[in-house]
Amino acid sequence: MSTIYVTPEALAQLTPTGPLRAAINFGNPILAKRDSSTGVPAGVSVDLAHRLAALLSVPLQLVLYDAAGEVVAGCERGEWDVAFVARDPLRGKGIEQTAPYVLIEGAYLVPEDSPIRSNDEVDAAGIRVVVGKGSAYDLFLTRTLRHATILRATTSPEVVPMMCAQSCEVAAGVRQQLEEDARRLTGLRMLPGRFMVIEQAMGTPKGRPAAARLLADFVADVLETGFVKTALERHHIAGASVAG
Repeated sequence: MSTIYVTPEALAQLTPTGPLRAAINFGNPILAKRDSSTGVPAGVSVDLAHRLAALLSVPLQLVLYDAAGEVVAGCERGEWDVAFVARDPLRGKGIEQTAPYVLIEGAYLVPEDSPIRSNDEVDAAGIRVVVGKGSAYDLFLTRTLRHATILRATTSPEVVPMMCAQSCEVAAGVRQQLEEDARRLTGLRMLPGRFMVIEQAMGTPKGRPAAARLLADFVADVLETGFVKTALERHHIAGASVAG
């Protein structure tokens, strides 16, 4: 285990109810999924949560969400103490974010017969882009798209089904999720390249400075020791790279 020193203040701020309450977002399949046979949460973020709880010597309580927007709402309701979130200025207003530990590509998926051939062609009048509500992609595209219309699916895994059902022009999201959908469904293709890189970080609610400092040290440690790299390999994750 790491040599990180856990101050009494950090411990109190990270475990105000006793256990470490860690928010797990199933909307990002690169970081967390339910086991197909048991339903038990598994993934890189789950591994990190267990490691942090072990460092603190406290029980771990996983708080489960199906979308990133629900994680943010859960913060406002005081439901969790640590979360695994994409770095974004809007989320940064209520969540103290660490440096990134994983980089994830955001990509576009279109119908096979679409005239759109490049990412630059997406932001045009009459183009409807489906994205997961409250996801990092939603926040980014809301700031950057000027002509296309954004439609929001309830969760990220529902993006491609919604695009197909409503005959929309583009789906946006985690490259890995879109590639899986393209393999599972017919008549779809990925646009080459990426439209953004998401910096995936850890976070704790604002107003917990000692907790934020400990999380910063924790992220630096799991990067330096290779824990993140090993976790990505253990869960056979493609489409993500170690930050640094």
